[in-house]
Amino acid sequence: MTSALDTAASRPDTAGTCPYAHRATPQDPLGLLDLFDEGFVRDPYPWLDRLRSEAPVHRDDATGLWLVSRYEDVRRVLLDPDAFRPDNAQHAVTPLGVPVLRVLARAGFRLRPALANNASGSHAGLRRVVMRFFNAQRVAAAVPVIERVADELLDMVRAELDATGRSDLFSAFAHTLPCRVMTELLGIEGLDTATLVRWSDASLELFWGRPSPERRLELAVLVGEFHQWLTDLVNDPAAPADSFVGALVRHRLPDGTLLDPETAVGACFFVFIAGQSTTGQLISTVLRRALAEPGLWPRPAHDEAFAAAWVEEVLRREPPVTSWRRVTARPVELGGVRLPAGAELLLMLMGSGSDPEVFEAPGQMLPGRANIRHHLAFGVGRHRCPGAALARTEAAVALRAAARRLPAVRLAPDAAEAPTLGLLSFRAPLRVPVVEPSPAG
Repeated sequence: MTSALDTAASRPDTAGTCPYAHRATPQDPLGLLDLFDEGFVRDPYPWLDRLRSEAPVHRDDATGLWLVSRYEDVRRVLLDPDAFRPDNAQHAVTPLGVPVLRVLARAGFRLRPALANNASGSHAGLRRVVMRFFNAQRVAAAVPVIERVADELLDMVRAELDATGRSDLFSAFAHTLPCRVMTELLGIEGLDTATLVRWSDASLELFWGRPSPERRLELAVLVGEFHQWLTDLVNDPAAPADSFVGALVRHRLPDGTLLDPETAVGACFFVFIAGQSTTGQLISTVLRRALAEPGLWPRPAHDEAFAAAWVEEVLRREPPVTSWRRVTARPVELGGVRLPAGAELLLMLMGSGSDPEVFEAPGQMLPGRANIRHHLAFGVGRHRCPGAALARTEAAVALRAAARRLPAVRLAPDAAEAPTLGLLSFRAPLRVPVVEPSPAG
């Protein structure tokens, strides 16, 4: 198995060239598709609809990935990890280049397969360790913590609104809430929340983005710092046995040996990013969509079931994790297309949630739909997201708290121009600007 760093090192440095040049032909109009283009990032649905109807298993020449967009095909891939392996799930999308690799090497950066990219026999045991900290009982017990942290952050939003009439629910609330909750739940101390958020966001951008060579160097420094901190955390002999890190380092592999530190770091790397960056992206999208829906904002403040259902609809239609990767272990047919061994797939999770063969009126937000939980936003099968219950709960609590504490806010007039995160597999509003009319207004 190879790490993201190993894979990046095996690719040529393409600095100064564009590995994503697109060429459409009359025979392949989908050649105009650019997964990183701002137009696609802001409104991917026309492209996703076209892929499903015209080319449900389509090779994107720019990235070399096979785009899989129909619900049943995506579900089949996720449920068959023997034929469709997760080995490439955390590979760098953009070739990193030698200067970046040197920065990462100096930091000792290496991610062994642990969770999302692990197809070995060690995966099940590692997953059980993680699930002990994100099971239903622990998530239920965490609700008071989520509510307390949400109220503390909303106090600051309230003060900013009172002083200026304006605030940003992404930076002041959605982006910070999951990180503070996660560090409390996992017993992480002595680290500034803003630092952990910055490290996590940098990791996503470096491995799933298309940054410039200069930007890649800046990100590599932050990712190296993150990795060094995780390494120190894992190697700390004082880690309590009942803490998340303590449980990892004391975990024994199927052959009876203790889990090696590099694999423990890899597990922490995945859990810490998924537990706060992607959950923050979900909360940001949940708030943005609720504020944009006419007449909806007051309802979740006093309707817990509706808040949970709204989160579910956002996960179906606009999940923060928009896609995920797999690689074929052997020649296989998928969606009527013959794929060779080693074909790299991009499972369009967002597209699958809008498949009209599964979801009636997929373009509409219908929190009462009967099959509301049939989406694949958290995956399915052996590699289903272990933090799904916590992410759902945090998003619903955040929505209820914001609607209750800020009943009069509305999206700011410039909200339509707010930037959107547009990485290969991650998408969310990077600002949720809100205003509050004065009582006289």
